[in-house]
Amino acid sequence: MALVEKGLFEVRDKVKIAIARLREFEPPEGYWLAFSGGKDSVCILDLAKKSGCKFTAHFSLTTVDPREVILFTRDNFPEVILEKPEMSMFEWILKKGFPPTRMIRFCCEKLKERGGSGRFVVTGIRWEESTKRRIRKMVEPCFKDKRKYYVNPIIDWTLEDVWEYHKKENLPHCKLYDHPDKFHRIGCVLCPMSTKRKKEQEIIRFPNFVKAYLHTFDKLVKLHPEFTWKTGKELFDWWVSGWDDRDKDNNEVLPFDN
Repeated sequence: MALVEKGLFEVRDKVKIAIARLREFEPPEGYWLAFSGGKDSVCILDLAKKSGCKFTAHFSLTTVDPREVILFTRDNFPEVILEKPEMSMFEWILKKGFPPTRMIRFCCEKLKERGGSGRFVVTGIRWEESTKRRIRKMVEPCFKDKRKYYVNPIIDWTLEDVWEYHKKENLPHCKLYDHPDKFHRIGCVLCPMSTKRKKEQEIIRFPNFVKAYLHTFDKLVKLHPEFTWKTGKELFDWWVSGWDDRDKDNNEVLPFDN
């Protein structure tokens, strides 16, 4: 019991700190809060409300967002502004001439991170999530847009902290987290940064997106006869296999590696 109480105390303390961070860096025009429908986004939206800071919440749609996430956002957080992109993921793939990969993730820049220029953007990123995120700062400039700054109020929270806060505040969460396949993280379907296992789960769970990707890849290989792959299915299988931007066997540069 003592350990449970200690854990709850630590979460409450982190809540106070997160709210204090939001209040300390609040800009006169208010925050642009980046909402994705995930568990961390739900936390920062609730914390922003409790802080009393001025803000508007925005969901940058990517056109490959699970329907469950969009419906969850609409049903539970009608105040969140759904921002539609000028071009879909599939249109960007054709325009770029290659699908997004771990090394060339144009999808994030063009679709997910396009909003908030000239603003202080609140995100729910956490150090615990990945090696790259461990070097992120609580307040930091955007390296691609010098007019944008990020404020990451729960950057030091653990996964347990996030779910404890959900439980304590009785916050809703997307039903994908309760799916039998255990979607621990939700986001763009077949994100190139996802694990091979997660991609395999999503191929089964989201057949309509798979069909759309295959249709786009068919067009892509016809536009680029220099590709090693002769069909969209061959390119798709490589893309979701977990290989990086270089050929696994001989390390040759692939046609779109630049």
